[in-house]
Amino acid sequence: MRIADGIHRLGAGLVNSYLLVDGTAITIVDAGLPGQWNDLLAELSAMGRSLDDVRALVLTHGHSDHIGFAERARTERGIPVSVHELDAALARGEVPNPAKGGGPIRPLPLLRFLLLGIRKGALRTKDLGAVDTFGDGATLDVPGAPRVVLVPGHTPGSAALVVEPRSVVFVGDAFATVAVTNGATGPMIAPFSADPAQALASLDRLRGIEARWALPGHGQPWTDGLDEAVRRITAAGPDAMGRPK
Repeated sequence: MRIADGIHRLGAGLVNSYLLVDGTAITIVDAGLPGQWNDLLAELSAMGRSLDDVRALVLTHGHSDHIGFAERARTERGIPVSVHELDAALARGEVPNPAKGGGPIRPLPLLRFLLLGIRKGALRTKDLGAVDTFGDGATLDVPGAPRVVLVPGHTPGSAALVVEPRSVVFVGDAFATVAVTNGATGPMIAPFSADPAQALASLDRLRGIEARWALPGHGQPWTDGLDEAVRRITAAGPDAMGRPK
């Protein structure tokens, strides 16, 4: 679906992948689940584009529900994949997933998330055979030229990608707007964060960034400003993750 001029999303909002259009070229931000490859082809076709227009795939972090079709894109189409240097080993499957608690659990929302994973091939996710890396503060030489802001906590190398001309920040799982474990909505520390306290502290790095759209890995776009998102998440605390107030 089209989010804004030059910004498209794959999926209905539970597990998100995005397309960043810059002229005739496209950057994919996050690769969702393996089965979202077909969603990618369908969205490109609806846009009048094809895989030939895709120049890069940038990961906000190395979790399996963000690298879904990345290895296929790399090996079958030669699309370069990149991630922050602190998450490269995770994306290659060389270190254990650092994810910890998911916060409060409600069976039906969690089941919905798990069933989506099964339907979209989560059990077939392939680690990356090779991945390029970037550091904090880099402006990436890919369509849209996103600027990297390191926001560790969900994973050590979690990154937000700022595209100022589009007034958008791809926040990955720096924060979520839906808890896949219980269905709660609104800005929150994402479930399965390795270090929720660090994730909360890292959000200070997003303060002052002006963006109409904050686009998370899980949930609907946040449009009330990054400062307001950080304020609400800080008030709820690092372990809220959708816990009723």
